[in-house]
Parts: sequence; structure tokens; C-alpha cells
Amino acid sequence: MMGYAMLNQIVSGVHFRLQARTFVVAEPGGNRVAFVNLDACMASQLVTIKVLERLKTRYNGLYNEQNVAISGIHTHAGPGGYLQYVVYIVTSLGFVRQSFDAVVDGIEQSIIQAHDNLRPGHIFVNKGKVPDAGINRSPSAYLNNPAEERSKFTDNIDKEMTLLKFVDNEWGPVGSFNWFATHGTSMSNTNSLISGDNKGAAARFMEDWAKQKGLPKEIDIYPDDLGTDSEQDQYPRRISNIIPHLQENLDELKQIASSFRASGGRRLTRSLSMTRRVRSELRQGNKPKFVSAFCQSNCGDVSPNTLGAFCNDTGLPCDFNHSTCNGKNELCYGRGPGYPDEFESTRIIGDKQYTKAVELFSTATEKVNGKVEFRHTYLDFSQLEVTLTSSGGQSGQNMSCSNGVCFCCGNYRWSWAFDFRQGDDTGNPFWKLVRNVLKTPTKEQVDCQKPKPIY
Repeated sequence: MMGYAMLNQIVSGVHFRLQARTFVVAEPGGNRVAFVNLDACMASQLVTIKVLERLKTRYNGLYNEQNVAISGIHTHAGPGGYLQYVVYIVTSLGFVRQSFDAVVDGIEQSIIQAHDNLRPGHIFVNKGKVPDAGINRSPSAYLNNPAEERSKFTDNIDKEMTLLKFVDNEWGPVGSFNWFATHGTSMSNTNSLISGDNKGAAARFMEDWAKQKGLPKEIDIYPDDLGTDSEQDQYPRRISNIIPHLQENLDELKQIASSFRASGGRRLTRSLSMTRRVRSELRQGNKPKFVSAFCQSNCGDVSPNTLGAFCNDTGLPCDFNHSTCNGKNELCYGRGPGYPDEFESTRIIGDKQYTKAVELFSTATEKVNGKVEFRHTYLDFSQLEVTLTSSGGQSGQNMSCSNGVCFCCGNYRWSWAFDFRQGDDTGNPFWKLVRNVLKTPTKEQVDCQKPKPIY
């Protein structure tokens, strides 16, 4: 599985199925943007390349690397093996073609469906805070930020959800996409079931809610004063047999609808009523599906395990600075609000996001106006020059990245073996020896990353 980097986390079943959800926003004859929300740990360069190759063949370049964004919800209970770099596929024991093909196929089909369902409409935006859906997973690290900077914020995490509401000119509300920061780690590293975690659950909750509400709803374009139908005014038998199997008989029903003769100006209640019903059924056959996506945002240090981190052996809180238990990190685990039931924790955190999303969706009144634009660039961070305000405006330059102790140990959301600890600025002699066998870091790298040791 992909997320916790645990060799022994092997899939044994499905908690609930994963989805790719897409919205396309376009101007007639102008720009368009496709945004895909993928129920997976993350997107990948290789997946994106393959998806764009297929879209280029199908749409002749209409969708490309400039106007297609693929975003993962960051569930840690999704399949592994679909990314292109070794560090991401070590624990899946290499590239897994089945995972890769499933992800690419799902994204492609999602974009095709969105493209085929482009309709005139409007977008509304709304924002609001989601309470108790996340905590800072590294509070000691956050306290290292300057007090002046911390004083600008009321919380040590971002609690704001931003929601886009999509309204069809014919059908009314047809979907929403929202962005909110909390990790997809309500399911722990002992879980072996494929799951969309809390965000996947929230999306299912909202789509079920919309279905119960009958969304999207047909906008009635026919008058209501046609009178009631007598028994002889019911559907002809031929139509009655078709309606229950609308999709299979759509062409035949269209032929019947087009065969009604003009009334010559006479009011024919029965014919009008029948025509109304047939057209209504035809419209239902073209009814768009309600799509609700719960997208990931700046979730870096936001954990859904809101009860905090505790030692499995003693039940006491983990060490505040290092997330360890008696100096070791293997026994330190985060606890969600449904502890010890991680399925319940997934449901609770998903429900909190869903509840806020419904509120924002129902009260969204600010219309999004303007042109459809997009921005895309490649930036080499290893050559990026920065200005160090803390050093009186002195300039500096980034260099190539290096894996450090903190990367290897993670934090209390999961536990690694091999004696890695958060906040370690000295390193373990054994792992330094292993590192040097592979490749010894240069003095330039060591000086640049100091005081953090390189592994």
C-alpha cells in the first residue's frame, strides 16, 4: 500500500472503492481547465504523462500539461506501485502495472465524463472553518517559528475550507469541490483494506446526501394547469413498457416523442400531458450525476488523530519533542476521535468535513466571475535564490535535496523501526555507516543541511 512505507502493509480487501472526480471549466471557444481529485496518496509524473498522452490522442491537444491538474487526497490506504521514482515504490517492491493502469484508466474516464457533460452554468464560492477535524502533528516544531509570526494566527493549523458550488442552468446544483487540510491517516498502518480514508468517506456522504435530496433536480419548463389525467390518458402500453428500461430504449422513445402530430392550434390536454411526461423521461436520461470532491490542501502538519499521540505500552502521552516512548518511536501512535476503532475515526472526521461542506454549499451566494485562466511552470528548487529576512536581507541559494533523519522517522502518525527519532540533530552511527557505503555526502551538502544530518 502507499503512504506509510510499511513493507508488511499488504492489501487484503476493500473498505470502500476509490474514485477520480473531475470538473472542467471552459469558455466557449476559449480557455478551459480540468481539475481531477484522485482518491490516492498522490498523483505522479508518470501517471500524468500517460493520461495526457491519451487525452492528446482523443481530443487533439485540447487538454495538456498546462491546463490539467491532478491532485491526490493523500489517503494512506490506497494502492502502491504506480509512481515512477524508487523511493516511492520500495515498499511495494517495485512498479505495479495493475495499480498504474487502474489509476490512469480511472483518471482518463473521469475527464471524459466531465468533458461530455459540459453545460452552461455558474460557479459560486464559499468559505468557513471546520472545527475539530485536525490537530498539529508536530506542535514542538511549530513553536520554533518566531513568536511574531505565530501571533498572526489564531490556530497552529489552517482550519478553513474553501468550496466551489457548480450550478447548471437547466438542472441547478450539480456538484461541489472543496479544499481542506487534514491528512488521510484516520486509517492506521495496521489497516490492510483499500480506503479513501476520511476524505473519501466525506465525498460518499455528500453524494448520498445529494441523492436523497434529489439533486440535480429537473427545472419544470411545462405548465402545471393541464388538468389531471383520466384513466384513458395514461401512457400507451408501448411507452409504459419502455419507461422502466429508459437507457436501453432511449432511441425508440425519442422516435415516439417526435411522432406526435401538431394540434393545429387546438388544446389537447391528453397529448400535452403525455408529451410532457415523455420529454421529462428523456430529460431524466440526460440528467447529470451529482459529483462532490473533498480535495487536499496544505495538510503538511495536520493530523486527523485529534486525541493526540500516546504510547501503546503505557498509555501515556508520547515525548513532546521527539514523539518517542522511552526513547523509541515504534510504540508512539496517534489516536483518532473514534479510538480504538479507526473505522469510526474515519467516519467522524469525514462527517465533520461533509457537514461543513453541506453548510457552505447550501449558503453559497458569491458568484465567481471573470475569464478562465491557468498558470503552470517548472521550477528548479535546487537553484532557487532566497532572501533571508532573519539575516538582515542576506541572500542565499537552495541546493539539491537530501534525505534526513526526520524524513526517515516520520512522526506520531506512524512509527518506523530502525531507531529514527524526530528532532535528532546528531544521527545514528550505524545508519551513517550504511549511508557512506552507498554514497558519502559532499562537504557542500553537509554544510548546507547543517545541523540536520543527511542519511
